[in-house]
Amino acid sequence: MFQDLSIQEWLERREKGMTMIDVRSPSEYADATIPGSLNIPLFNDEERAEIGTIYTRVSVEAAKERGLEIVSAKLPAFIRQFADIEGPKTVFCWRGGMRSKTTATLLSLMDIHVCRLAGGYRNYRKWVVSTLESLEFKPKALVIHGDTGNGKTNILRNLQAKGYPVIDLEGMAGHRGSAFGQIGLRAHNQRMFDALLLEELLRLKQADYVMLEAESKRIGKICVPDFILSKKDQGYHVKLELPLEVRVQNIIKDYEPGKHPQECKEAFQRIRSKIHVPIAADIATYLEQEQYEQAVELLLLHYYDKRYAYSEQYYGDGDFITIAAETMEEAEQQVEQLLQKLYPRE
Repeated sequence: MFQDLSIQEWLERREKGMTMIDVRSPSEYADATIPGSLNIPLFNDEERAEIGTIYTRVSVEAAKERGLEIVSAKLPAFIRQFADIEGPKTVFCWRGGMRSKTTATLLSLMDIHVCRLAGGYRNYRKWVVSTLESLEFKPKALVIHGDTGNGKTNILRNLQAKGYPVIDLEGMAGHRGSAFGQIGLRAHNQRMFDALLLEELLRLKQADYVMLEAESKRIGKICVPDFILSKKDQGYHVKLELPLEVRVQNIIKDYEPGKHPQECKEAFQRIRSKIHVPIAADIATYLEQEQYEQAVELLLLHYYDKRYAYSEQYYGDGDFITIAAETMEEAEQQVEQLLQKLYPRE
């Protein structure tokens, strides 16, 4: 048979290399899951919908019978996927119910032993919410500011790759935080964002400091927890300044507007009314003609830079450590030098 694991038991075993396997349908998995888990669905989306219809319109027994028929037809391939995964494994479904129980039982009969997460994803989600509400996160924040296009996110990710403690809020949100922020990305919902954020907070809770970008309360459709915003307000504040032409090229490289022309036009329409009419008309023309550098430059000068200047007033001129550079590489080097001065590495 199989063993049910509480959240605490799962956390302890996960540290030793346990693989988490989500047996829910692909769409459920894509919506939100436990970070790092694999998806081996007992039923695909169509099969799940069919069984659900039978359950509500016919009977529970009829739904079980149809489910058994579906599983039986693909059992060898289903079992093989688990057999190919080395080491200890834990399965979960929505609430630790029939799908994970069926999976664990079938695997046990084939001498493949797995554990099951008690309460499933729903229980995990409750743990994430309660932990975020009660978490004492002590590291001081070093917050990166700067006009749109200054490469803040890329610099942070480069430093993260070097081992510096970074909380990539935009990466967790799957959104860049502006009207154009979802272009080319797959935005996460609040459940997935919270799970990814908690993973990072627990990993970095013993750090002396963490770096993050100066985000607002909302990034796309997700909300940043208040304690993160408070941590940001109380931290060191670094302002990056790069030439306008560098910022334009950074945006072109990151957003790749030539691959997403319609999305760019639609995003612009959401903010068009906030831009002076003649300038807005020029931007629309440039977008239509796919002259993206000209469009981006006007958007920066007549929309985004004004918005940043307004938000910057909150901090006051004396609260910033300013880093002026000609290139992103130079800016990254200066940020790294500042970090080594504030927090010398042994």
